[in-house]
Amino acid sequence: MIKNLLPLLLLAISLQSFAGFDDLFLNKTLRIDFYHTGNSKQEIFSIDQLKSEPFWGGSRTSLMDTLNYGVYYFKAFDASSGKLIYSHGYCSLFDEWQYTDEAKKTTRTFTETAIMPFPKNDVRLEFYTRNLLGVYEKKFEYKVEVKSYFISDERQMVYPVYDALVSGDPAKKIDIVILPEGYTAKEMDRFKADCDKFAAGLFAFEPYSKNRDKFNIRAVLAPSAESGTDIPGDKVYKNTILNSSFYTFDSERYLMTTDNKSVRNLAANAPYDQIYILVNSTKYGGGAIYNYYNTSVNSNASSAKIFVHEFGHGFAALGDEYDDGSTSFNDMYPLNLEPWEPNITTLVKFETKWKGMLPASTPIPTPLEKSQSFPLGVYEGAGYVTKGIYRPAPDCLMRTFRGDKFCPVCSAAIQKMIDFYTR
Repeated sequence: MIKNLLPLLLLAISLQSFAGFDDLFLNKTLRIDFYHTGNSKQEIFSIDQLKSEPFWGGSRTSLMDTLNYGVYYFKAFDASSGKLIYSHGYCSLFDEWQYTDEAKKTTRTFTETAIMPFPKNDVRLEFYTRNLLGVYEKKFEYKVEVKSYFISDERQMVYPVYDALVSGDPAKKIDIVILPEGYTAKEMDRFKADCDKFAAGLFAFEPYSKNRDKFNIRAVLAPSAESGTDIPGDKVYKNTILNSSFYTFDSERYLMTTDNKSVRNLAANAPYDQIYILVNSTKYGGGAIYNYYNTSVNSNASSAKIFVHEFGHGFAALGDEYDDGSTSFNDMYPLNLEPWEPNITTLVKFETKWKGMLPASTPIPTPLEKSQSFPLGVYEGAGYVTKGIYRPAPDCLMRTFRGDKFCPVCSAAIQKMIDFYTR
């Protein structure tokens, strides 16, 4: 009898070990809103609310984030078995704010959101922060009881959706939801046209061009009371749906919003992997944070390049390769630690970056005067500083807008992310 039961037992264990999406999740989103409080030296996570949202735009197969990108990381474990069923790396405004002068003087609270497919059974969530050694350190834990009546399915910002590009099933595509900021009701047709322009701009650049069929782009038709956005340096303030503003962290061209809940409420109108906020302004600016959201203006002469530069941050985890010190951040990249972004290096663990892509004759670091001989190399000046941090090429769309291409390292990183979402 025992001999006959053994194969069945092994089969049961095997099936449990390889449980698929439909065994673990419903095809909708569990949204976890939480508070992130602290200053330059400390941080505290605390729960805010749980919401059930009607769409899941993410992969149904790549449920474990194996890329090791981001300052933060959260994991979801089945509460009964302890099995890890979902994980995701990300960054946030709080992390950037910690490197500002203001964070040395005061404490602030930011609202943030984690999303995952809605689990069928109770889960234990764990939140991690990458410490000064570059290692993820557990900071917070919370148990979700999936049948709790405190998980709200209330829809607070319901609007129609415009399909700018639909290539197929959200589970097999990269889903971008575009949110309008500073477009009035009379400007919704303009917003639709700008979304079409966004799609055309994105797919004008490789490797996006050859992967066009792997994307869905939808836009939420949500008007603002006033046209434009806040420009505090000019004492301009507009009543807009997402409360965006130039001068984020007192950096003039940094265009972001701290109104996370409105962003997420609006995004919930469509399945999404990435949120892109399109701001109705001619002023140069934008911003993006990995797996958080992306922003850019709609009407600047460099709009298309702003689109793809910012999306490089938010989608592909690329770092800035410029070194002009134009940000408000202090010592964001310690020189004794290898950055997690795939396109910048301190040479601490260069073998984990693009070293394998270089010809053996490439000098490391690579003098700029030898760039004709070594179009791919190790060029000093990146991550907002001129010394100690290196980039792969003399120029790239992650550095300036003088050219029209991503360097080979950035292109490979973008392709890697596309494959991760759509495999």
